[in-house]
Amino acid sequence: MSGATANDSPFFKPLLQQTAKAGFTMKEVSADKGYISMKNLQATVDHGAVPFIPFKSNAHADRGTDVWSKMFFFYHYKREEFLAHYHKRSNVESVFQMIKSKFGEKLRSKTETAQVNEALTKVLAHNLCVVIQSMYELNITPEFMSEAA
Repeated sequence: MSGATANDSPFFKPLLQQTAKAGFTMKEVSADKGYISMKNLQATVDHGAVPFIPFKSNAHADRGTDVWSKMFFFYHYKREEFLAHYHKRSNVESVFQMIKSKFGEKLRSKTETAQVNEALTKVLAHNLCVVIQSMYELNITPEFMSEAA
């Protein structure tokens, strides 16, 4: 866990490692400008994915690594294509905003374990709300798996 004012960038590589360890195959990784660094770009490529992280306005092409240069030129000269990949993360941001607006922005639990459980409970509650809303608005009947006897 980090404080409210902590820099997020150092958490990027451990998150990639945990995602890979959990068995997910990553093809693309999108993150906001706060995560742009040579280490984060290289870590993404090392996990077999393409990093879609926008560059800050003061970034330069000649930072010394191939992945930095390639992504820098992709970002600057094929911006529309780059942004089409990058903006897939807008769905995630929308979900975060929905959860925060429905269940509050802050976690009330004191310990780290309890905070993780509280956050996961908010995600579960959000997903249930989406299923219920879909049932009524889209006239969808969900099919739930039954327990094996």
